[in-house]
Amino acid sequence: MTGDRPRTSITAWRPSVPGIAEVFHAHFTDHAYPAHTHDTWDLMILDDGSVDFALDRSRHGATGTASVLLLPPGVSHDGRTVTASGFRKRVLYLDDSVLPQRLAGRAVGAPVIHDGLLRHRIHQLHVALIHAEDGFEAESRLSFIRERLHFHLDALKPGTPGREANRLAAELRELLDSRIPAGISLHDAAAILHAHPTHLIRCFKQTYGLPPHSYLTGKRIDQARRLLLDGHRPAEVATTVGFHDQAHLNRHFSRHVGTTPARYKRTRIGSEAGPFGPRGV
Repeated sequence: MTGDRPRTSITAWRPSVPGIAEVFHAHFTDHAYPAHTHDTWDLMILDDGSVDFALDRSRHGATGTASVLLLPPGVSHDGRTVTASGFRKRVLYLDDSVLPQRLAGRAVGAPVIHDGLLRHRIHQLHVALIHAEDGFEAESRLSFIRERLHFHLDALKPGTPGREANRLAAELRELLDSRIPAGISLHDAAAILHAHPTHLIRCFKQTYGLPPHSYLTGKRIDQARRLLLDGHRPAEVATTVGFHDQAHLNRHFSRHVGTTPARYKRTRIGSEAGPFGPRGV
């Protein structure tokens, strides 16, 4: 999918609630996310339909409204619709003040949480977030969600440190993170890290589950989302985060987010919100 379909609906905004980097509501009927990573935790509930996704190269699925999905930061994942009717989701992107990144390894093996109470609390938080004046209520509800998430993560054993064990891949990731807007050529990266280019790519993909160019594109998309929700124009955002021009941003943004940057920017005020989120979600 390269843009909005007739039954696709997306609303996103950045609430003034500490710990929540973004709220994202969507109804996708035909969309597949490419493999990418986030700096934040991805806390998702479904309101309808089914979703299939891979996390750290293991496939998972969720159906209906009984489950909670928790995707950790820094771990490659994708996602796709399963049926013609697609799925409706509500997502909270949480920073490490809510959940520290050191817990990411615990979440990798069990991203689908079956907990009706947690799911209900997340729903209540989304309802509170619709109204900016309910910030104190939203903070309170987030604190209970954080407590419940820690309860689940503390019960899980840490995953093996395989993703971080590859020193060369970790060094390349640090290099990419330090040069997100400017980027770096594969030749220069290989020279800096004293490695053969193809060996560098293989090490990175084996460690993080996606090639380095896909990782860099995903990081740029994350930055673009934040700038668009702050009100910046897509053309300005494109060059700021490292894309050649707005058309280049549009192509990658639509693949990752399911809509164009301009449409995404227009959703940020959340003016079409109803009792369960944005209209059509």
